[in-house]
Amino acid sequence: MVATTNIAGTAALRPAVEADLAGEETSHSAVAWSAIFVGAVAAMATSLVLMILGSGLGLTMVSPWENRGASAATAGVAAVIWIVVVQWLASALGGYLTGRLRAKWVRIHTDEVFFRDTAHGFLAWALATVAGASLFALMTAWSVAGAARGATEAAANAAPAAAQAMASRDGDEGYFADLLMRTTNPVVDVSKVDNRLETLRILSRSQQEGTVTLSAEDRTYLGQMVAARTGMNQAEAETRVDAIVAQLNDAQQKARAAADEARKRTAQLSIMVALSMVVGAFIASAAAALGGQGRDGV
Repeated sequence: MVATTNIAGTAALRPAVEADLAGEETSHSAVAWSAIFVGAVAAMATSLVLMILGSGLGLTMVSPWENRGASAATAGVAAVIWIVVVQWLASALGGYLTGRLRAKWVRIHTDEVFFRDTAHGFLAWALATVAGASLFALMTAWSVAGAARGATEAAANAAPAAAQAMASRDGDEGYFADLLMRTTNPVVDVSKVDNRLETLRILSRSQQEGTVTLSAEDRTYLGQMVAARTGMNQAEAETRVDAIVAQLNDAQQKARAAADEARKRTAQLSIMVALSMVVGAFIASAAAALGGQGRDGV
């Protein structure tokens, strides 16, 4: 009789106990931030170590001597591959630690446990990514600020020569202007600077969509200045003008082609890095699920 009463009492209390347990479960967050933080820190530390190692390996591949070491293209491909490897390895380690170190969930369906583990791995990856990007942005801002301070000090120290430096405009156009005025019998000419600056202004004014196109008047005038400077006749001077303008346009064309190639490579690198990060997020989630299964098995 007593046993029957106890069994009946236990059966009567079971729904209440289950209700209390259910209420206790729903009152706690399913996110284990401590495990996520540990996994993110581990991922960041692993990335740092592997990036330093990759830098050392990269320096062993290249050489300042001509025809020695890996080519620039090979070094670039190796660097991209290493970045992908670093992303995946760091994500795997951070995700596994996150899943393995989280508190064990009881009375939770297996599918729910799997979802929570993958979510924890993804959160650890996201935290490591955001923290790493923030640190990189902070270091970049600090470097830019330092460069700006240095540039300000340099500008202040070079103030007396600033006007002359701006007027001379040393660069490709300045080089070609000097080339126009070159002579085999150099003489002291006080008008050399004036001629050069005037030539620069003509070349700059004659640019259309990045190409120098001299008008007939400007071409004749430049030929006259070259003839007066070098002792050539007018026809020879105008031939030199045409040759130098062609070299200038060719140099600008090569510069635009190089810039376009750099743009394409940067776009390809950005897409590849973004895809590797997406794969890294998947690896972190899967590793967290694997770590969680190991934790529950223990």
